[in-house]
Amino acid sequence: MTKIFLRAKHWHIFTVTFALPFLLQMMLVPLVIVGDNPMIILKVMPVTMAILLVGFFGWLWSVATGLQSKVPAGVEMKVNRFRLFFYIPMLYLVLFLLFISYGIGGLMESGQEPGSGTIGLIIAIILPIHSFVVFCIFYCLYFVSKTYKTVELQREVSFPDFAGEFFLFWFYPVGVWILQPRISKMSEG
Repeated sequence: MTKIFLRAKHWHIFTVTFALPFLLQMMLVPLVIVGDNPMIILKVMPVTMAILLVGFFGWLWSVATGLQSKVPAGVEMKVNRFRLFFYIPMLYLVLFLLFISYGIGGLMESGQEPGSGTIGLIIAIILPIHSFVVFCIFYCLYFVSKTYKTVELQREVSFPDFAGEFFLFWFYPVGVWILQPRISKMSEG
């Protein structure tokens, strides 16, 4: 799987991570507005989010782990920390999508409304977990950017060296067009 992402064309990754989920969501808008079942979005949204997440996080994973063999000797990359911080958002996002699809969808279909105590409890639990997950995602972007630039420059790098790449990975619908052709070349050589 890693080699597929590393050697893919930029438009392949853009299609899977951005264009396809966007088109699926846009196809849902008329169904929600004029359809007789507005709850369909809660059933289809997790599918479109899963496509986006598998594509985007698969790309990040492939760059971070697939380019490790090209990191110069003497440069230490904390791959195990990356793996831990990578799997935490994956688990959270799967559980979150299931909660949206079945938890909220089930409540809305049954006509029940959650009490204010329930909402407060959910916010008290989800807000700190969500904040930590956001930190984990930013660490993953940091690690992927650092790995990419380390392989490109073949030396130890600091954040100013790869700040541009960090933002390109973060804003991947633009960054994939710039970064992926270079990543493909790196993986070949």
